[in-house]
Amino acid sequence: MTTSLSVGVAGAGVFGGYHAAKYDANPHARLNAIFDIDHHRAQALGSRFAAPAFSNFEQFLDAGLDAVIIAAPATAHFELAESALNAGMHVFVEKPISLEPEDADRLISIAEEKARILQVGHQERYVAATAGLFNRKRSPIKIDCIRGTGASGRCEDVSVILDLMVHDIDIVRKLTGAEIKNVSANGSPHEARADLTLSNDTIVSLKASRRASAPQRRMTLVYQDGIIDFDFINREISNTTPVAIELDFDQENAPLALRDPLSFGANEFVEAALNGRQPIVSGADGREAVAWARMIEKSAGIYAQALEDNLLERKRA
Repeated sequence: MTTSLSVGVAGAGVFGGYHAAKYDANPHARLNAIFDIDHHRAQALGSRFAAPAFSNFEQFLDAGLDAVIIAAPATAHFELAESALNAGMHVFVEKPISLEPEDADRLISIAEEKARILQVGHQERYVAATAGLFNRKRSPIKIDCIRGTGASGRCEDVSVILDLMVHDIDIVRKLTGAEIKNVSANGSPHEARADLTLSNDTIVSLKASRRASAPQRRMTLVYQDGIIDFDFINREISNTTPVAIELDFDQENAPLALRDPLSFGANEFVEAALNGRQPIVSGADGREAVAWARMIEKSAGIYAQALEDNLLERKRA
């Protein structure tokens, strides 16, 4: 049985650098290639880890890889993932898995046909699971989510819904196992709010901004017997329900999923690829998160606007 995975990272930006460091440090992975359409950027990241750099994706795929990590802009996720899967490689793709659920269906189909692992980078899922948010069998009656960052210029090829809100969408889906019954949303490509009624009658409020004055990642779960409030940034949790949540938030002793969810996700991907087991966050999970995000975008009327803004930015560049 293979005990080491040859890995390439597609995308040499900020997040590509984070991913490269995690796989370089993994004892069961070998970082063997870096791809970016900007060859100088690919070379700069490759030189940090003594990995060959490529600006041609086909040549990158021919570099003897077993798996590809896709950390390129979201608009390129589907095309790169499709090519890597068709080449017979395991694929870890950052969220969102694609821009449309139909494209995600295509990726899932190829992964099944090729018997390859397809994992999606919804890292907050690991944090929520380790914190015990999924331990209760009963669904919350109300969920409030607030997520915000300051303007960084990153990930603005898609709306804030596909960029930030999609994290909370994934967690809400896991918590409730329900579907959207009604949606009302408003906002802009950079700030949005959605109010959902789910098929199990859970009421959900989602707010996301990438123009926030201070970072926020908070989720409040209201049950019939109490409230759980989780601050993802400060790793603080309050719980008034009778179901205990026992978790050590001490930075030194905390589980890896809390200390470093990106490393935890990388370890999960390597183990899944080497052992042939399904990852915690599958292609199907990523697909459903995108389907919800698109429903919210269309309700808010920002789907076409986000695409138009992206096109204008590309023309200016």
